[in-house]
Amino acid sequence: MSGQVRTVDGRVAGRRGQATRQKLLDCLSEMLNSSPYRDVKVIDVARRAGTSPATFYQYFPDVEGAVLELANTMAKDSAQLTELVDGRSWAGRAGWQTAEDLVDGFLSFWRKNDSILRVVDLAAAEGDKRFYRIRMKVLNSVNSSLTESIKDLQARGRVSKEANPAAMSGALVTMLAAVAGHQKGFQTWGVRQTELKPNLALLVYLGVTGRKPTR
Repeated sequence: MSGQVRTVDGRVAGRRGQATRQKLLDCLSEMLNSSPYRDVKVIDVARRAGTSPATFYQYFPDVEGAVLELANTMAKDSAQLTELVDGRSWAGRAGWQTAEDLVDGFLSFWRKNDSILRVVDLAAAEGDKRFYRIRMKVLNSVNSSLTESIKDLQARGRVSKEANPAAMSGALVTMLAAVAGHQKGFQTWGVRQTELKPNLALLVYLGVTGRKPTR
């Protein structure tokens, strides 16, 4: 049976065990919102969940293992970002709407998953291939579709053949990720969300189409 939840020693967890496991993950997620990743200890997660460290170790080898579970779930949820580009028009006002929707969806996804994405970025930067693959899965949810969009525009003669679709898409997605992870920083510079979004959408639209948008 697919979708079974197993303990560390391979046993299938019952309904009560699954609920305990999910509560541990929920508590860990809450703690990551207010505490540095490396400061979170098993005993603290267990205490917050109203259980014991022994119970925690039934489901996860350590805090990192539990964080990895949260990161994998987040990566699966990132599939929704593909819908922001797939099959969408980049022509005229519809194209500008696509750029705005992509920016808004990307920034919203980062805000929702900010704490776990910070851990993913940190671990990936330190060379952990497990977290690096998760990071790339999240970015590829947009990158692949955006690359195909640029190729399609080239095939229809609307974008110069000199542009490399993969390079342009990669640059735009990397920019989106960097800006999304620095949203609070923009506020310290006096840039409001209402000002950030249209300017970021403008850069995306110009990058994809090579033209000024029709609004």
